[in-house]
Amino acid sequence: MRNRGRVAIAAAAAVAVGLAGAVASHAAGAVGGLLKVRLGGDSQQTRLVMDIDQAASARLVADGADDGHVVLVLPTISAAGGLQGLGQGLVKAWSVDQTSGGARLQLDLAPDARIKGRFLLPPADGVDHYRYVVDVIYQPGQVRMTSAKVSAIPVALKLRPQIIPTITHAAPISLKKVIVIDPGHGGHDPGASGAQGFEKDVNLAAAMALKERLERSTRYQVVLTRNDDTYVPLQDRVRIAQRAGADLFISLHSDSGGDASVRGASVYTLSDKASNRAARFVKQDDWFMKASLTGDRGVQDILFDLTQRNTKNRSAAFANTLVSHIDGKTPLLRRSQRDAGFMVLLAPDVPAVLLEMGFVTNAEDEEFLRDPAQRKRLMSSVGDAIDDYFAEATRLASR
Repeated sequence: MRNRGRVAIAAAAAVAVGLAGAVASHAAGAVGGLLKVRLGGDSQQTRLVMDIDQAASARLVADGADDGHVVLVLPTISAAGGLQGLGQGLVKAWSVDQTSGGARLQLDLAPDARIKGRFLLPPADGVDHYRYVVDVIYQPGQVRMTSAKVSAIPVALKLRPQIIPTITHAAPISLKKVIVIDPGHGGHDPGASGAQGFEKDVNLAAAMALKERLERSTRYQVVLTRNDDTYVPLQDRVRIAQRAGADLFISLHSDSGGDASVRGASVYTLSDKASNRAARFVKQDDWFMKASLTGDRGVQDILFDLTQRNTKNRSAAFANTLVSHIDGKTPLLRRSQRDAGFMVLLAPDVPAVLLEMGFVTNAEDEEFLRDPAQRKRLMSSVGDAIDDYFAEATRLASR
């Protein structure tokens, strides 16, 4: 039992940091399969993603510095039948075939292109499989040594027909971030009541303003949990975010209080006390466990804890950014960052916040939130916070 516990902990840690290897002793030596290959990007930066059904590492056989021909081998992955396709951006052509050493990925790069980074992404944010990512960037000024013996034929055409019986052109991946906006309440659930109407209407109007702000950029795909006066159960709002593969979930509400003089906005993230409630919530249909690498319940619990911890950290980071951006655009409560066990924040794999935009029970706040110009200004600052949050995440990832 002691040894099994050690194996489980080590395995979960390996998944959390994106390392290769087996998660449990009974998985050691297992061979996983290649699901598909996707490309996205342009002539400045291109990303290739290999969807695979287990954790894996890759050995760089050739980095393409001399002739633009990159070769990587994934020892624990099977690519029976192989795949190949036309390139995109900085990748002119690609192929994956099976060798005695494992699945071999070959890339033909455009001139002045180089491999920037390689890493493994574990199942997270609504994705139930692993992804091995190869990033290619344009770096002019490189001296590439070529030989008369090097063929100019794309790598995908060099492979023998019997190795790759079919040609598959994978659909390009979307590089847009998925933002799910949740207008609180709706339908038979009006929310708080102000002098001029109900909270549900204010929330929906604000969500529409934020959606418009985000869609002015080409960086986001925006999903609303409701776009009219409809009631959506709380757990369904969480499922919508998970099915959409959300990169961020933001629930918009308008507060209420017994003291009409109280006003100001606040931002909530999931509290530590609600962690057990989140575990019970996701186990209702076992969706998280289905995405786990192993059937070992101890490992599954550790994976859940690690995933939730990472998500809570990301939620807190966005909450910090959000408060800094709305400060000055609207009054804030004295303790503007709070935590709670709200149902809509329970997804352990989707960074989420709940923004209380102000108090509809306060005349000034309600007037502010019902003014289209003021509401647009506030939602614009929320959009700026989202921009900065993902920009910072990109900077950290590139280090």
